[in-house]
Amino acid sequence: MLKMDEYLLYDAIGLAELVRTKQVNAKELLDVALERYQQTNPKLNAVIIPMIEYAQQKVHQQQMNGPFAGVPFLVKDLFQEFKGIQTSYGSTPLKNRHYTPDFNAEIVNRWERAGLITFGRTNTPEFGIKGITEPEAWGACKNPWNLKHNSGGSSGGSASAVAAGIVPIAGAGDGGGSIRIPASYCGLFGLKPSRGRTPWGPDVGEAMHGAAMQHVLSRTVRDSAALLDATHGFDAANLFKIPDPEISFLQAVSTPPRKLKIAFNTRSPIGTKVSKDAILAIEQTVKLLESLGHEVIEDAPNIHGMELAKDFITTWFSQFSYIMQQLQREYGIKTQEYELDSVVLGAFGARTLATDYIHTQHNWAKYTHQLNLFFDKYDLYLTPTTASVAPLNGQIATPAWQRTVIKSLLKVGKAHLLAKGILIDHMVKENLSWVPFTQLANITGTPAMSVPLYWNKDGLPLGSQFIAPFGDEALLLSLAGQLETAKPWSEHYFKINIA
Repeated sequence: MLKMDEYLLYDAIGLAELVRTKQVNAKELLDVALERYQQTNPKLNAVIIPMIEYAQQKVHQQQMNGPFAGVPFLVKDLFQEFKGIQTSYGSTPLKNRHYTPDFNAEIVNRWERAGLITFGRTNTPEFGIKGITEPEAWGACKNPWNLKHNSGGSSGGSASAVAAGIVPIAGAGDGGGSIRIPASYCGLFGLKPSRGRTPWGPDVGEAMHGAAMQHVLSRTVRDSAALLDATHGFDAANLFKIPDPEISFLQAVSTPPRKLKIAFNTRSPIGTKVSKDAILAIEQTVKLLESLGHEVIEDAPNIHGMELAKDFITTWFSQFSYIMQQLQREYGIKTQEYELDSVVLGAFGARTLATDYIHTQHNWAKYTHQLNLFFDKYDLYLTPTTASVAPLNGQIATPAWQRTVIKSLLKVGKAHLLAKGILIDHMVKENLSWVPFTQLANITGTPAMSVPLYWNKDGLPLGSQFIAPFGDEALLLSLAGQLETAKPWSEHYFKINIA
């Protein structure tokens, strides 16, 4: 029987090797993962819908196949559907209606074929619309490094569970930074794949014009790479098709990169404050890159950050408004059943004209063009992943005065007025000020990763974000493997004490 302290030493590839060589079996791995879950989850609130019976039935199957056969796993409670398993999308009305999909998401099918043993769904903000995980439906997800802080979002539950050692790897998704933000806050490796790299089927062909992508959060680079090998590729519902890599993503991790020319920038693209921690994190990363022989130059693409942020927000809110309308038709969910912040976003999106929406999409192409010109000069672009370490739980909650104004407008049926004037602009800037760096990669469809290379004096991590040209995840993974070897971060996880 594998002991808890031994379990925490292994990444997913390491655990799969133990199963393959019959040093341990899948049931034993699940038992120790459940022990860790029972020990830590009451304090973290990372796993909100257990699938323990499902997992226990699966480990008794006679044959276990796939590169991750027998490895315990968790999925995000957002767009990673399991047939017959309750799914809430972090939303109270869906939770109360016990929404249960009648299909598996294609990404789930691929994780299943890889041999992973899923035993729960993880906490996420309502419909993934925030960079923190504090849904009214389930409550805040705590950060294992300090329980007073949040785990980030929207893949906050998965990040918290992986950092705490419940599982070595967990499902995540990224539409505006939702893999990279919690990776930064929880000290994990988080890769957002290129547009079209992983599937969205069977019910949809893409999310937010390919800005949102599915993948995982992990402790090690090789786990992320190997699972991308197992899940990437076209499926019947895909609207985008991307060429396969020349070598496997796992091979890329152990292939040292050539000398790279890397641009870096620590200024917020929307003109908001960037913390000393974020600046120090990048200064240390620059020195590390230079010590490895890379050329690092301070520079930034010729893109108006505030305009990009507004175009991102317009698309994001409009898409959410559509989701709300669909749920009203299918399940009779009324606007007032959602969280107040969600109502505001939906009201903004509902008032967006089709011509304005198309204009934002036209601008997306302009940003992509400028980033491609930038990559004619540089191999990669480096920024802080987040503008600071993880916020305290409740720190980014909508202020009481704003809630009062919003409720007053809702009572008189004037919520659409929030789409005008300075209130919504203030709310948008206030939220993105914490995470101003991540949306660029979503809009341009480029791959980006957060690498855990910095912990501050209080023991809180902050990631370094690297963005690569479209389709070049292999370059990111190659550099990440080099950085992990040069400055291993695994030792930090043993400092976590969830008391």
